[in-house]
Amino acid sequence: MERERLGSRLGFILLSAGCAIGVGNVWKFPWMAGQYGGGAFVLIYLIFLVLLGLPVMTVEFSLGRASQSSPVKLYQKLEKPSQKWHLHGYAALIANFLLMMFYTSVTGWILHYFVQFISGNMTGITNAQSGEKFGAMLQNPTIMVGFMAIVVVLGFTILSFGLQKGVERVTKYMMLVLLALMVILAINSFTLEGAKEGLTFYLKPDLSVINGNVIVGAMNQAFFTLSLGIGSMAIFGSYIGKERSLLGESVNILVLDTFVAVVAGLIIFPACFTFDVQPNAGPSLLFVTMAKVFNNMSLGRLWGSLFFLFMFFAAMSTVIAVFENILACVRELTGWTRVKACVIVGVAILILSVPCALGFNLWSSFEPFASGSSVLDLEDFLVSNCFLPIGALCYLLFCVTKKGWGFENYLAEVNSGKGLKLPKWLKSYMTYVLPVVIVALFLVGIFTFQFADDFTLWGWLKSLFA
Repeated sequence: MERERLGSRLGFILLSAGCAIGVGNVWKFPWMAGQYGGGAFVLIYLIFLVLLGLPVMTVEFSLGRASQSSPVKLYQKLEKPSQKWHLHGYAALIANFLLMMFYTSVTGWILHYFVQFISGNMTGITNAQSGEKFGAMLQNPTIMVGFMAIVVVLGFTILSFGLQKGVERVTKYMMLVLLALMVILAINSFTLEGAKEGLTFYLKPDLSVINGNVIVGAMNQAFFTLSLGIGSMAIFGSYIGKERSLLGESVNILVLDTFVAVVAGLIIFPACFTFDVQPNAGPSLLFVTMAKVFNNMSLGRLWGSLFFLFMFFAAMSTVIAVFENILACVRELTGWTRVKACVIVGVAILILSVPCALGFNLWSSFEPFASGSSVLDLEDFLVSNCFLPIGALCYLLFCVTKKGWGFENYLAEVNSGKGLKLPKWLKSYMTYVLPVVIVALFLVGIFTFQFADDFTLWGWLKSLFA
């Protein structure tokens, strides 16, 4: 099967950035910043983004470009005979499926809210009614499954046109419109009465609020916002040549990813302080809180429609990128044509995504963890707390140890082409420090996770020594 290629460097940058940019940037980052004290969280997040995200991103890109294969096959091309690194390739494919099993539903929520705003159904309602609408959406299986299905069908329809004519072309335009919408929305937020107060909270670090929770929260967000560890970046590395160094390209993508996350806060926090909405509202900040904000804002229907349109583009860019990753893996395993794989894999993901969509209504009695938890929480836990950190560790160790590909091979691949070069002295950091940090993140995520009402492994251990 002939290896497909991206048509341009811009396409590679925007497609890779689109994979990184998603719900984690425009939904999770603002509400975490709100909960963890604003500017102090943002500062620590940016530091860890460079220390953690950047090197692991270069690892994934280098493995993809060197192997010219999908995540499920790249190890076979690079590992030594009789080694078992390739088993992680199959785990990465499973993780991509799991991610899309709940991400498609969240993207469907955003699309539903866009339709609600542009049709005028969110105009002239009370704050109480605004809050009720989110719950009503979750409890309606027709809406939940229907909008999820639209996302899946739309994604694989785009993929069926090919890498350049479908994935690259659509994502390039979608990302450019997304960036333009963000700038327009941010400029509008700067004109609001509470802009100064909101921007001060968001951008001026208050070092007194920094504690262990803020640091751990920033580390987790910096690492997971890029979806590293499941080959999402490796697949796009396999579609490019060696004209540019991978560190330079990774920096460009990181800058775009960070720009979207930071500007999302510039849009949200001035609005929160203008309309007396608590910035620490948590996960409801986007759907419930921002709906209230736009309902009380002049031209709220217009600004709400634009806001959720940009949100949909951000989420859909990730959906398309991960769908492409899954498609590439399946095609290398089966030899299917792109169109045949789109149909079969699309139907499979549609079916596998139904439990999450029904987990808030018909199957709401299934609570895998604490009271109120759902199928989405289970799937998100497996991806975010298990597959991502363990997968990133596998990729990293494969690149820095002699029992894997080896640091010299990795360094040569990263530095091939024009652009920024990765210095050799980083070997010690990437071999000894970075793996420890990733393991620490994994353990913190497991030990602080609420597996049942008022039960965490950390709390249980403390009780043993109390």
